Amino acid sequence: MFSLSKLIGLAIVLVFGSIGYNFLPDLFIYLFPQITWTHTSIFSIIVGILIGFIASLLISKPIEKAIHQLQEYVSTLNASYILFGTVGAILGLVVAWLINLSLFAFSTPIISDVVPIILTVLFAYIGFEFMSSRREEIRRLFMPRSEEQEDNEVLDRKEGENYRKYKILDTSVIIDGRILDIIRSGFLEGVFVISFYVLKELQHIADSSDSLKRVRGRRGLDILNALQKEDGVIVKMDEHEIPESDEVDMKLVHLAKKLDGVVITNDYNLNKVAEFQNVPVLNINELANTLKPVVIPGETMRVLIVKEGTERSQGVAYLDDGTMVVVEEGKFHLNEQHDVIVTSSLQTNAGRMIFAKLQDEPRAIED
Repeated sequence: MFSLSKLIGLAIVLVFGSIGYNFLPDLFIYLFPQITWTHTSIFSIIVGILIGFIASLLISKPIEKAIHQLQEYVSTLNASYILFGTVGAILGLVVAWLINLSLFAFSTPIISDVVPIILTVLFAYIGFEFMSSRREEIRRLFMPRSEEQEDNEVLDRKEGENYRKYKILDTSVIIDGRILDIIRSGFLEGVFVISFYVLKELQHIADSSDSLKRVRGRRGLDILNALQKEDGVIVKMDEHEIPESDEVDMKLVHLAKKLDGVVITNDYNLNKVAEFQNVPVLNINELANTLKPVVIPGETMRVLIVKEGTERSQGVAYLDDGTMVVVEEGKFHLNEQHDVIVTSSLQTNAGRMIFAKLQDEPRAIED
């Protein structure tokens, strides 16, 4: 089976062989009129093939790389976008050709030569953009629906615009386990994709000599089994080879591009890499921080002060969701429950911090 690089090299050799057959005989007659054996077509083809072989060694790799980049870009586009855009470009070329027929009759070089090229490119672009941007309207024209269907349809979702069918789970979010409860609650829909590389990484962690890693790996495998047994949840194993990268995180980014999907993760670094690659990301930690209760300065709450703070006289307490509460003068009330008044809150990468003061302190009463 031929590889892409070999096919490109063969095509280049054939092109140069054809060029040699059509143009080199006349060139050799002009350069070497006395050497008659160079005037034959067979000799010209052989020379063209040799030149093509040398050229293929030089330009095959850049062409192959450009084809892979084009293939990767096209794979991120919606199929209907490409189909309708191509039809629009063809219709634009037809319209440009009809207009150019009248321009060819002019004897002016610019009008008969340059303007047709400009019109051809312009109408092809206009046709592509028009058909691709209005594909839903055009589809409705050729697929009319009954009034009953239109009345019953509450939401007309544009497929491929905002909704992403495939959700690719990474290792960290599977081990974390909260994704199972989120899926059970119905806040995520679609097909949940588990890459073969993620499963292999989980198995490697579960077989680790470190007891903590071993427990985390087995927990991740248990979460996958529970997710697969969940009613109404579609879990798909992806076993495609992804040779673009050796790192599992980058393999997931490339997989998301190929499937036009979303990466679900807890990994901060993977989050940033995916955003840089223009791949949508759902971060469970960001979701958890967003769902933490909002506190307002002046609000009262009851907390248990469990340890000293970093600053003088501060105490630290925690809410049920793990939010840290820094209490002024709390150092003197360790392991005691007290009512505190919220003074301010701070959102950090690690989560939300709440600053408060004791309600029964003289300064709090005066305020």
